[in-house]
Amino acid sequence: MSISTVSRALNRGDQVAKSTRERVEEAAERLGYVPSGVASSLASGRMRNIGVLMPEMDRWFRSSVLAGIASTLGKHGYDLTLYTFASSAEQRRDVFHKFLRRQRLDGVITISMDMSPDETQELSRLRLPAISVGGSNSRRAPLSVDDVSLARLATEHLIALNHRVIGHIGGLGDAGINCDVPGDRQRGFSQAMEAAGLPAPASLFEPAEFTIEAGLRAAKQLLGRPGQRPTAIFAACDEIAIGAIIAAQQLGYRIPEDISVIGIDGHELSEIYALTTIDQFPRRQGELAANLILEDVTASDRSSARTEETALPYELAVRGSTRLLHD
Repeated sequence: MSISTVSRALNRGDQVAKSTRERVEEAAERLGYVPSGVASSLASGRMRNIGVLMPEMDRWFRSSVLAGIASTLGKHGYDLTLYTFASSAEQRRDVFHKFLRRQRLDGVITISMDMSPDETQELSRLRLPAISVGGSNSRRAPLSVDDVSLARLATEHLIALNHRVIGHIGGLGDAGINCDVPGDRQRGFSQAMEAAGLPAPASLFEPAEFTIEAGLRAAKQLLGRPGQRPTAIFAACDEIAIGAIIAAQQLGYRIPEDISVIGIDGHELSEIYALTTIDQFPRRQGELAANLILEDVTASDRSSARTEETALPYELAVRGSTRLLHD
């Protein structure tokens, strides 16, 4: 075969027959041959490498999005360079002002990051395609879920089951999520309660970060407080909801006979705990982000990139943690 045919086959070109590609790949496997990434980048002008920026990997949602990105990039023959940082402002600054400037990337995806004007400007100077999953950045409109609508749907589910005294656990941000998410979900809860003409006194709100441990502590506070006990709990995320289920059971309550619990996210543990939730399909979010960034990387006209925000899908998944409340 000609050099150009072998090159197209190894780079998964569309103009090569399947039988030809299989013969080339078989020969490469037998010889232990791997194409040179440096040579390929010199010839094509592409590094075949996408940078992903995110806070630490200690949150299930972010790691699920990352898994979707990595899987999709791998299928298209692209590498992934991951940059993580927690509360270190210096480390974060180095990523934007040093690491990204090394010109080793074809594009950038950010996950759950609210970027400062300086960071957004620095990313723009690099003239790289960029897209965000949650948070705010960039030179391309973000992929986002309407967290107000998610919370309204979750609360309306409890109201439809005849619950009238509903507790809320959440409202606190941390390094693991976008700063707007807790407030948006609390706002959606309040809107649903108000639309149904139901009171939402401060005694039914308990603040918590988005972790199982925080949900457990907050639920014990909420359920142990003097006064009317809620018949249902809206948890601002599934991890809080799982903590609330554990707390309720430790206090001797049955789920859902005594207390219904609903969460948001579609956590991988939600089925194990029979948790009713609003699934926002985080792995699919990562897959979509990867496909969109690759569209931008390979586009001949970068100015044609979409400017509108992409609303991501979600759906109510009813399981065993909620039930109809009988009068």
